[in-house]
Amino acid sequence: AIFISIYTIWFLGKEIVEVKNFELPKASTLKKKKKVGVLISGSGTNLQALIDYTQNPNNCSSAEIVLVLSNVLSHKNFKKRVDFDMAVHAILKENGVEIVCLAGFMRIVSKEFVQLWQGNLLNVHPAILPAFKGMDAHKQVLEKGAKITGCTVHFVEAEVDAGAVIQQAAVRVDPEDDVKFCRKR
Repeated sequence: AIFISIYTIWFLGKEIVEVKNFELPKASTLKKKKKVGVLISGSGTNLQALIDYTQNPNNCSSAEIVLVLSNVLSHKNFKKRVDFDMAVHAILKENGVEIVCLAGFMRIVSKEFVQLWQGNLLNVHPAILPAFKGMDAHKQVLEKGAKITGCTVHFVEAEVDAGAVIQQAAVRVDPEDDVKFCRKR
């Protein structure tokens, strides 16, 4: 909890603010947490980082992961990409999901899915955007001789990796790095 001491400030004979002692609740208790659904395809490395962050009380996270979909619903059972996406959409809605996070999800979602989740659909991309878009981002980084790489969280738009950037983190690329090490870092 945060304690604030407030007192009266006078400036040129006028009272500007009166301050009293009170305790502020953590940000996470001030409003209802947003329910997040996470779509993954891989080993869950990004997912674990998201879980760790949202469950750490020191982060005051305003998000709660309520659903994870990972290869449970096979796209091969659907004739069209949009049919698969609508099945995923239905599961997300049934579970009260408000925000969808693509965290290592190795499928491009349909424009219809993007429209349904517009403004509430995020992607964790394994490189700095807009420099290294699409698949094989780590390979692109090394081929270009980039000195830094990193991770980008961005809003998803119909065009791949073109949405507004929310957050980026950078790490150095060493001359001896390979794709595997770049991915790990």
